[in-house]
Amino acid sequence: MTATMLAGRLNVATRDFQVAEVPVPEPGPGEVRVKVEAAGVCLSDVHLIDGSLRPLYLKGDTVTLGHETAGTVERLGAGVTAWKPGDRVMLAAGEERGGVVYTRGVDYDGGWAEFAVAAADTLLAIPDDLPFEQAAIIPDAVSTPWAAITTTGQAAAGRPAAVWGVGGLGAHAVQLLRVIGAAPIIAIDPLEAARDRALDFGADVAVDSAADDAVQRIREASGGAGVDVAFDFAGVAPVREQAAKCLGPKGRMVLVGLTNKPLTISDGTAFSYFQQQIRGHYGSEFTDLAELLALVRGHRVEFSRSISGVLPLADAPKAVERLVNKEGNPIRLVLKP
Repeated sequence: MTATMLAGRLNVATRDFQVAEVPVPEPGPGEVRVKVEAAGVCLSDVHLIDGSLRPLYLKGDTVTLGHETAGTVERLGAGVTAWKPGDRVMLAAGEERGGVVYTRGVDYDGGWAEFAVAAADTLLAIPDDLPFEQAAIIPDAVSTPWAAITTTGQAAAGRPAAVWGVGGLGAHAVQLLRVIGAAPIIAIDPLEAARDRALDFGADVAVDSAADDAVQRIREASGGAGVDVAFDFAGVAPVREQAAKCLGPKGRMVLVGLTNKPLTISDGTAFSYFQQQIRGHYGSEFTDLAELLALVRGHRVEFSRSISGVLPLADAPKAVERLVNKEGNPIRLVLKP
């Protein structure tokens, strides 16, 4: 008799999502089966369910969601020697196969399940004192803003940086900009609770994006010249237009939030004259995860405030609904099998 488990399954053709019984996966050669202890709920999961984001490489129509996963090694596939049962690990949010990057929980089965299979070289050991709930959200909720800040945006110590959208990724961007020494850090969000959170996480100034004088206030906060780097974590077209107006000379606008709406630069001449840039960003690299774990071990960062709620796996639809409705203004909701 085949062993079964609970998993949050999405049919990407019909957009039907439900928690269902499915066979427990077996690890193949070079793979590891992980007993999932925690899995993050991300806006990207919502976009998959509503159809605004679609898999590129999924075989078939159905996938187990969840690209933020942590747990314990439970079974080893043939040839795996780097891990042993009981090891505490987090799973990278994707893997490379033949030069193509596949995303966990999008192009292949993810962590909204009791067990998940991963290539052995996509696991990272986590410290014993790092709770699984916090470890799970590092691949994406933390690593995506970290990579956007350090690699794509090239934010620098002592230089002004601005963050639009202080949600699941933007809140961590504020925290991580503080770690690298960006100054001042300006957070922009229409929600007062989000602005208060930004200040609590280390922003120097918080601005209401809906205010008539928002651009003026942002430029004043940056010292008058505009920001060195502007991060869009909202994925909203008007935010990008506002951010472009706040850039300083040679400023970079980094597009992290996802939208299919066009981007408008109202003054293209000034944009070119000041040698400003627009840079797209998506995800992170394995090295980003290792860097963040080093920061965790060195007690430079901690993410206890980031866990807005823990729900049982069976309540995955309820977690999605809470995120869609921004119930409680969550940073990250986590599922626990």
